[in-house]
This record gives sequence, structure tokens and C-alpha cells, in this order.
Amino acid sequence: MEKTELVSELKRWCRGEGLDETHAFMTIVPEDVEISEVEETLETIKSLGRVRVRGRNFSARLNRRMVLCESKETVREESVPSEVVPIDGGEAWPVIILGGAQAAAEEFNSKLKGLLQAEGKTMEDLKSLFPSTPPPTSSTESILRAVGDLLEKTTKPADGGSYGRLRMFSGALPTPPGEEPFDNWLEQASLMVEETECSDREKRRRIIGSLKGPALEIVKAVRHADPDASPKECLEALESAFGSAESGDDLYFAFRLMQQQKGEKLSDFLRRLERSLVKVIQRGGLPASGKDQARLEQLLRGAIASDLMLIQLRLRERRAAPPNFLQLLTEIRAEEEYETSRKKLSASVHQVHANTEVDNSNKMPEQDAAVTVSTMEASKQVPKTPKGAPKSSEENFCYRCGESGHFATKCRNPENQAKVIRKLIHALKVTKDRQQTGDATPNEVNC
Repeated sequence: MEKTELVSELKRWCRGEGLDETHAFMTIVPEDVEISEVEETLETIKSLGRVRVRGRNFSARLNRRMVLCESKETVREESVPSEVVPIDGGEAWPVIILGGAQAAAEEFNSKLKGLLQAEGKTMEDLKSLFPSTPPPTSSTESILRAVGDLLEKTTKPADGGSYGRLRMFSGALPTPPGEEPFDNWLEQASLMVEETECSDREKRRRIIGSLKGPALEIVKAVRHADPDASPKECLEALESAFGSAESGDDLYFAFRLMQQQKGEKLSDFLRRLERSLVKVIQRGGLPASGKDQARLEQLLRGAIASDLMLIQLRLRERRAAPPNFLQLLTEIRAEEEYETSRKKLSASVHQVHANTEVDNSNKMPEQDAAVTVSTMEASKQVPKTPKGAPKSSEENFCYRCGESGHFATKCRNPENQAKVIRKLIHALKVTKDRQQTGDATPNEVNC
């Protein structure tokens, strides 16, 4: 058995046993050698450190036992001998390691020779491929250089493979399972045609490879009329056959009638507007320079369930300089996240309030604070103070983050419910102190 075969066997064995290849090696011993003798003998190689046998396998071809070993230290090619003499003397045992680049090169050398033999070629046949370079010899270095040059010459440059394969489209209605609706397919195909750097022939091949049924027949007809038809012409023919027949004006009119649906988030409505607006511009129903203005106008017109959010974002005041789609989407999603967080906080406060009603006899100050949170969350007011008395900075604070100087509707800080509760407890204690000293107003007495 050649060394390359033994190295391959060791590599497979390590994978099967889950051994780290940098700490694994193999030796070949007579069948009657005990495990303890193997370990003691291999530990005479100081660079291996402590050695443990991890597996044994009898080779009928070698008529010997192959032993898989693991060392405490890292196995290094330059510090491990190719064989070791047993403690009791006798014939030396070979030591097989995964010798890094040399072992890989030897294995590659063997595989390359086998490949050339299978193809009826020899190393001399590589000379004709590289007339300007020294001819390859039988050395591993020369072989690797020659094959590396060959791969460099024959490997195709990247051609936009990141787009992968286009999804299947047939043109059948309703859209069969596993296929894309035409609008989705056309968007992917258009991006592939515009962004990839491969040849038109490759682009046509990808388009045709994703078609079947009536859609494939359309492209075949285009190719029959003009064998050199461009990928863009193929997509235009498909759009004429399966796309919407509405004009740009018709699409723009439909865009101006779009409204937010019941239960639809404002960000989802904005995305739906954008898809429609893109089609309007593609069909010439609106110049591209007016898309930001049209988008904002229709968002204000059609967002019938999000008036409060539109006010908070001050979108009506920004008509003169409308944000683009990504800016608008980012702002709306941030506001939606804030609203979701506020509702979670409110639900948490109401839950605490419900728990205080179970046993009022054991009500603690923190539970009083929960009642205060519930009341003030609904009224959007700070704790009450004597009429005409100035409110301290501690009484004016945000119910989202607990900081003073602003309110929850304008807060962009991280939520800090614990700090809010502490401040409410403090405000409650102040109110009780005023009640005890007689300085509280009638409203504070009722709190």
C-alpha cells in the first residue's frame, strides 16, 4: 500500500473517529503487539508527548494491524520520524502523519497521474499547453505549477453567479405551485440582465432555462424571428404577452386610488405603494423625477388608519422636500417599533395593576406606582401638583426611558421601565408627604 493511500486512510479514520488531524497519526504493527506496547514505544518520540491508541484495524493487504493514535502535542512533520523501533527491538514500525502540504501534494500528484492515465494523456501532453513556460517534470512542484496555469487559463471569470438560477415561470394561470408570478419573475430576470457581467448568450440561456409552456413558446418565436435577439428583447416580448395591458396613465390613476387596508401597517402600505409606483414610472405614467413627491402625497392621502403617526412624523410639513423611499421607510419603521414598545409597556403596567386588585391588604408602594402608571399612561399627564405651583424637573419625565426634559411621544432612547417605576414611586411618596402636611390639593388627596 502506497504512502498516499495510507495518508488517505488516516484522513478518513480521523473523520470517522472525530479526531483532530493535528494531533493524530497512524502506525503499522504486527498483529500480536499489545496496545500498551504501542503506546510505550511511540512515547519514546519526545515531540509527541503522551500517546493514546484510539483505534485498531487489521489490513489483509498488509497482513498487519493499523493503529490510530492521538498525541497530546501537535504532530509536526519536521519533528516526527518516519518510523520508530519497538522497545523490545525488532523491525521498525512506520509512522504515518498528515504531513500538511507535502502529503496533500503527494496525494494530488497520485490523483493527477490517475486522471491523465484515464484520459489517455501523459505529462508530456501538458507541454503543448504552455509553450512559453518551462516544461513540467515529474516533480510535485512542477505538476502543481502546470495544473495551476491550466486552471487559470480555463476557469471562466465570475459572471454574476450570485443571482443563482431564476425561478420557473410558465405563464399558466392560476400560477402553479413552485412557480413565480410574472411580475416577481420579471423583476428577478431584469436584475439579472442589468447587473450581471456575463455574455448575452449566457443571459439568454438563463432566461430560457427558467421558462416552460406558453412562456417558452414566446421566446422560441422571438429567437426564430431573430436568432441574435438580445435578452432585453426576450423580456419585452414576455412582458407584452403576460404583463399588464394597462397604460401608464391607467396605472397612475390606480396608484392615486390606493388606500391603507384594515389592519395593514403603515410600512406595509408604503411598500405596496412603491411597487405600484415603479410600474407607473416604467410605463411612462409619471416622470422619475416626481416619484418622491407622488409617493408622499399618496401616503398622506391613503393612510386613513395612521393619522396620528403621520402627525408625529411631521410628513405634511415636509411636502416641499419629500424624503426618498428608503428614508421614509426607515422613519416609519422606527415609529412603529416605538409604538409596539409602548404598548408592551402599557400591557405590563396593566398586568401589575390587575395583580394589586387581588389582595389590597398587602399593597406595597410599588403597586401604588403601578396604579399611577396606568392612570397617567391613559391620560398622558405627569403626577398632579398644587394649582399654580411650578412643576419640578423630577415630575416632568418620560414614561419610556425615565429621563427628564421630554415626553414619551418624542423619545428615542432605549426603554427603561425600572427607572420609570422608581420615579413614579418617588412622585407618589412626595404626594403622600404633601397630604400629611396639608399642602396637597383636593385632586392630590383623591389620587
